[in-house]
Amino acid sequence: MSRVLLKEVVKTFRRGVMAVDRVSLEILDQEFFVILGPSGCGKTTLLRLVAGLEAPDAGEIYIGERLVNNLEPKERDIAMVFQNYALYPHMTVFENMAFALKLRKLPREEIRHRVEEAAQILGITGLLDRKPTELSGGQRQRVAVGRAIVRNPQVFLFDEPLSNLDAKLRVGMRAELTRLHQRLRTTIIYVTHDQVEAMTLGQRIGVMKDGKLVQVADPLTLYNQPVNRFVASFIGSPPMNLFPGIIMSGPLRFVSANFTVELLPALVGQGRPEQKVVLGVRPEHIRIDDAGTVLATVEVNEQLGNEVLVYLKIGTENCIMRTAPAQSLKPGNQVRLSFDRENIHLFDQESELRLN
Repeated sequence: MSRVLLKEVVKTFRRGVMAVDRVSLEILDQEFFVILGPSGCGKTTLLRLVAGLEAPDAGEIYIGERLVNNLEPKERDIAMVFQNYALYPHMTVFENMAFALKLRKLPREEIRHRVEEAAQILGITGLLDRKPTELSGGQRQRVAVGRAIVRNPQVFLFDEPLSNLDAKLRVGMRAELTRLHQRLRTTIIYVTHDQVEAMTLGQRIGVMKDGKLVQVADPLTLYNQPVNRFVASFIGSPPMNLFPGIIMSGPLRFVSANFTVELLPALVGQGRPEQKVVLGVRPEHIRIDDAGTVLATVEVNEQLGNEVLVYLKIGTENCIMRTAPAQSLKPGNQVRLSFDRENIHLFDQESELRLN
């Protein structure tokens, strides 16, 4: 069992900065779990607490069935891959990958077998005699991952490992990490600020803000049923469109300073007439409709080949629409829009929680 369990974990730094605020979380055996959030939200601190590089001020951390609060990192049976690779420049790739095994005084033949097996998995067999300075960024990242694999740990910890790679390499490494998880069948905790990485890699995602876990769910649930306005705006590229306004009755509708949209009762949930809310709608749930009630002006048209992102102005408010490339829209064009009423989200303006 390589389950990771956190119970009411707290970490405070100097001057009362609450980096991790009473976080309780269960990461399942063999799960690929992603911790997602903006810079400064506490996600790396949470990972370092699991690794033993930081000590919690309160709460309990379990790896498997063991309470590890007072165990050193080397006693926790984990392997961590850092953002900056942390390779020894004077050692070859083979020596870098074998270093931790030599410290554990494993037999030479077993060390060679483990290193060569990991190198084959990662496609770096031909690089074992090179030094890190002779490698590309993607190759160095594979070596760092290989150094973790050879240890055969209960849990892998990844701290934004792809952030130093270019866009094309990141896409390729995401696929490699997914295949690696399927092959090794072990628990992975992966920290990132990139929601595309989180959505493509994670079986479940924990979204953090200000040291708190805001929502834990699978990627599609986070995308389609965000618990609050923060999650709604953080998940999705381009982000969800958000418009402040008020709920009105007779008929039930949302009214902003610039437009009115009829609402389905099920989406209003516990909302009440004259309640101040924020309406959210994703770019793909907006369409051009001659009978639409929302009047907009095209500002920018981004052609992406398989789709077009259209940046619009609705009165004084900005809006992004995703549409098919066949539609020809030019800056300055006036269009009428409809929102897919079944995919509208309503958030209370004060609490920012979703109403339904």
